[in-house]
Amino acid sequence: MAYLKRILDNELGELQASLSAIALEGPKAVGKTETASRRAGTVQALDDPARLDLAKADPSRLLRGDPPILIDEWQRLPEVWDLIRRAVDSESTPGRYLLTGSASPEETGTHSGAGRIASIRMRPMSLIERTGIDGSVSLGRILEGDRPSLSGDSAMGLEDYADEILGSGFPAMRSLTGRALRTQLDGYLSRIVDKDFPELGHRVRNPSGLRRWMTAYAAASSTAMSFEKIRDAATGGEGEKPSNSAARPYRDALERLWILDPVPAWQPTLRHLSKLTAAPKHQLADPALAARLLGADVSSLLDGKPLGPPVPRDGSLLGALFESLVTLCVRVYAQDAEATVGHLRTFSGEHEVDLIVRRGDGRVVAIEVKLAPTVGDDDVRQLRWLAGRIGDELLDSLVITTGAAAYRRPDGIGVVPAALLGP
Repeated sequence: MAYLKRILDNELGELQASLSAIALEGPKAVGKTETASRRAGTVQALDDPARLDLAKADPSRLLRGDPPILIDEWQRLPEVWDLIRRAVDSESTPGRYLLTGSASPEETGTHSGAGRIASIRMRPMSLIERTGIDGSVSLGRILEGDRPSLSGDSAMGLEDYADEILGSGFPAMRSLTGRALRTQLDGYLSRIVDKDFPELGHRVRNPSGLRRWMTAYAAASSTAMSFEKIRDAATGGEGEKPSNSAARPYRDALERLWILDPVPAWQPTLRHLSKLTAAPKHQLADPALAARLLGADVSSLLDGKPLGPPVPRDGSLLGALFESLVTLCVRVYAQDAEATVGHLRTFSGEHEVDLIVRRGDGRVVAIEVKLAPTVGDDDVRQLRWLAGRIGDELLDSLVITTGAAAYRRPDGIGVVPAALLGP
């Protein structure tokens, strides 16, 4: 299959020209190895048992070869981190080392690597990367603060977005449909339980309990539901709920595997926004994983059928997973613009904004996600509330929809079809 260019390629190329060592991190099958291999002069693949055994016997072998030297799945030999750090201390020529890893070790040697090894997060493919459409609305330009005019038309409708939620952003799965795709997603989820957990040193005593916990977490997508309530939902009528002592390691290991990708709460320093929750909003790495855990298909999503354990949420499961898809896209585009993504929710729950994109100086773009083709005044109520609270700190406000056209409302708030938003 032809290589699908990633937005991250631009960031990686820019950093490789200046930095000696870069670690590319993210879940399995996200495309790290393929992207890094295209830039490597030498590949040291530590998922090869024979290569790993040789590296354990003599780690310095990994530094032999034409640069850039790619050490793939480096976390299988954690001392590689310090090995690269010392090599960079000795010679900091740009573009010497690339590291890819699909799990974060509990310890990365005796030094963090700060100032020596730069870490870049790689996520599944955004809509722009999947479709090849040039997004007519640039999040990067909006973050510059000039409130550009918005235009463009999208041919994607509700069913198309449901297809993209189920279709996955993992590159190798993009050519699959139907049963083949479902089988691959099932295998991906099974590997987490059967192989990835043991490789991290976690013995899964109750595989069905772990699977139920993951399903409950998937049902909580795009909510800030407490972990205690997720644990309650994991009972599912199939036995006792996982204990606290079991559920916390599930969560920790899944975060280390980059499978959980929660959106942190935005914590501004403004006094008039001090009563905000610090709870994250739950997301899996790819909404297709959540949909598969819940047994969703296009018909069940469009019909609004109840799936998985019951959890409190505003709106339908399709709405929650559409927000997951938009969140994935916004995170990819924000990273390209050197911005971060959070969410806002007051303790009372009276006010919340789905996504807050923050640039380096603290000014933000506020985004609401609506599973609807049109936007009314009630849909922008929270954005107006935030504008009244933070004034000039707000660069712009957007509503991301399933609609057909991008435009600005008379109040200046942008309305953008998800397919038209780009980096």
